[in-house]
Amino acid sequence: MAGGRFAPGHLGELTQIVPFEMVDAALADTAAVQQRLRLLPSRVVVYLLLAAGLFTEIGWSQVWTRLCTGLDGLAPVTPSASALAAARTRVGVAPLRALLDLLRGAETGCVQIGAARAGRAGVFWRGRLVTAVDGTILCCPDTAANLAEFSKGGSSRGTTTGYPMVRVLALVACGTRTIIDAVFGTDRVGELGYAHRLLGSARAGMIVLADRNFAAADWITALAATGADVLIRVKNDRRLPICRTLADGSFVSRIGRVEVRVLTAAVTITTSDSARTETYRLVTTVLDPAVPAVDIVGLYHERWEIETCFAELKSTSMGGRVLRSRTPSGVAQEIYALLITYQVLRIAISDTTLHRADLDPDRGSFTVARHAARDQLIAAAGVIADTVLDLVGTIGRHVLDQLLPARRVRTNPRVVKRAISKYVASTAKGRHRGPSRPALITIEIEATLTAQPPA
Repeated sequence: MAGGRFAPGHLGELTQIVPFEMVDAALADTAAVQQRLRLLPSRVVVYLLLAAGLFTEIGWSQVWTRLCTGLDGLAPVTPSASALAAARTRVGVAPLRALLDLLRGAETGCVQIGAARAGRAGVFWRGRLVTAVDGTILCCPDTAANLAEFSKGGSSRGTTTGYPMVRVLALVACGTRTIIDAVFGTDRVGELGYAHRLLGSARAGMIVLADRNFAAADWITALAATGADVLIRVKNDRRLPICRTLADGSFVSRIGRVEVRVLTAAVTITTSDSARTETYRLVTTVLDPAVPAVDIVGLYHERWEIETCFAELKSTSMGGRVLRSRTPSGVAQEIYALLITYQVLRIAISDTTLHRADLDPDRGSFTVARHAARDQLIAAAGVIADTVLDLVGTIGRHVLDQLLPARRVRTNPRVVKRAISKYVASTAKGRHRGPSRPALITIEIEATLTAQPPA
């Protein structure tokens, strides 16, 4: 535990993942170290921002109180709310961005080499790290400063509604749900507008899953050029030239200058209540005919792990709230801090399951890890590691004691859970919230048409 004015600068047991030296390096690299020793040194302010990502439901002064609760009189005088605001402004955005860069990456939370790589359940597919790219929206306070940068939702009548919105795009490892890269900005730019900024983190040995919004030829071409494999859903009526057919019913085509394999599958979900079938058309750069088409279609289901990642960030961590910050720079600082806090929790969960090759990391509960981390922060426990390295720790033991059950195949109707109008939209009629039901999923590969569909 640091002493004096540096004492409140910690994250409980998670400090072992974000140690003092890492924070100091990020501050030094961005020239954000204080010029003189203040009541709130820059390192302490960074940990305050990260702690706020664990306690999103309270204000900055209350977060400070929790940082100091377990210090046994080591904490300095409590700063005022204005002093905390000035300190956050002084530190700025750059150190948080640099800190995320130190913690993110394709290797974070994953085993890279040898038999451990092949055996890590749910993380790799045929030697490739399974990843997904997608976007989501966060909301920030309705202030003049935020509205100059971010826009509200609109309607066909020209009116606006809700809060200013920030678009976040992420590349995530599906097995561990750790962040490989993330970018964000105004929602006036679409997902594809931000997607090219993630290309620097894609590489060979990785397969990237994406939905139909990312099926643009330029994006697929640029992504394939990184060496990463691609698996993307496209519209069923998209006209793709048939270069050659394969025995399993798929065919080889081209999108731009990239040779792709096209698979069309009828996916049927059967429950005790009903059955429904939906046609999926997927394109992939995995051209090896020895890889069954059914396996590739089954892999696409892993794309939903990034949706779970966003749910953990927005619902579990933030509780559906808007961000605190009233300026664009504060919003950026807060989002980086949220992403870092989310990442260190995910690293803690992944480290916990690392010694169990048979254990899928998604059985580690994010909620359990988060509450254990909050308790450790309040107690200021586990800040400094013992002489014997313990990858599990107190947080990990809570996770292992309360593992989630193995993932079951279940389905639940997609309905609006929080309506913005008392009037039911015509598209939502007859869609009622009900219990999830055990489901049987069958995949049937549809044979290739020998002729193009009519225009």
